[in-house]
Formats: sequence, C-alpha cells, structure tokens
Amino acid sequence: MLSKKIEKALNDQIALEGTASFIYLAMASWCDKEGMEGCAQFMYRQSEEEREHMMRLVHYVNEMDSHAIIPAIKQPSKEYDSAQKLFEEVYAHEQKVTNAINKIVALCYETDDYTTLNFLQWYVEEQREEESLMRGILDKIKLIGTGGQSLYYIDKELNKINAAQMAAAQNEEGGAE
Repeated sequence: MLSKKIEKALNDQIALEGTASFIYLAMASWCDKEGMEGCAQFMYRQSEEEREHMMRLVHYVNEMDSHAIIPAIKQPSKEYDSAQKLFEEVYAHEQKVTNAINKIVALCYETDDYTTLNFLQWYVEEQREEESLMRGILDKIKLIGTGGQSLYYIDKELNKINAAQMAAAQNEEGGAE
C-alpha cells in the first residue's frame, strides 16, 4: 500500500497527465483547423500518449491497494497565436511534468518507497525524451522562421517526425512478438 503522501503525489500526477492530454488534443484540433496536418497528427498522437501515461499511473495506484482519483479537467485554450507559441507552451508543460515527476522521485527517497521509485524510472526517461523532442521542434521552427510559407515547412518537418515515430513504434511492436 502507498503512503498517503505518495498516493496524493501520484494522484496529482494523474491530473497533470490528464490535463496534458486535453491540452494537446485542443492543440491538435487548432492545428487541424489551421490546415497544419503534420502538426495536428503529431499533437493527436501526443494527446494519446499523455492519456496512456495517466492510465499507467491509475493502474499502478490501484494495484498498490490505494485509490486513483480521476480529476476534472479544465477546458484548455481553443486558440493559439502561432505554431511556435503552441510548441513553446508544449515545451513549458513538459518541463512542468518533469519537475513534478522529479518531486515524486525525491518523495520516494524520503519515504523509502523503492517500489514506486522503480515504477517512476520509466517516467524519468520518458520526460527526458519528451523535453528533447520538443526542444528540437522549437529549434527547427526558429531555423525555418514563422512566416506564412514557413508554416508549410514546419508542417513538413512534423510529418517527418510523425513518420519516424510511427516506424519506431511498429519496430517495438514487431520486436515484442
């Protein structure tokens, strides 16, 4: 069973992951509306990934004879100023998630909860990858620029990232069989 401190921290993380899923879903919808197919596909996939992160936590908390609390999610923004601003917001949110995971890891050390510490190692690595990916996308956007024609190239770059991530996921599935 989890300590009350760890249970609360994990439930807070469930809320943070669920919020991220909805924020990214709203961003995907905005990208679709703006005709940025590559960005939209990328954000739809990110939204689903965040939901999966939330579900891992839900299952873990319940497996540990505690109670996962499903949060209410505040409606995310419907409009974004630009693709660059959108990805700056994503990067900032990923940094917030990383900080929250790190705090739970520290709490695990404080409370000698090595089972949860072990469980969280996947999240630590995942957040390193997420931050690196978002930073790379922002670097590309800065190189390409943000004018009207630049959006076309930004969208193409996101399509390349989508294709690479889908291929990696298929390779993982094929290797697991």
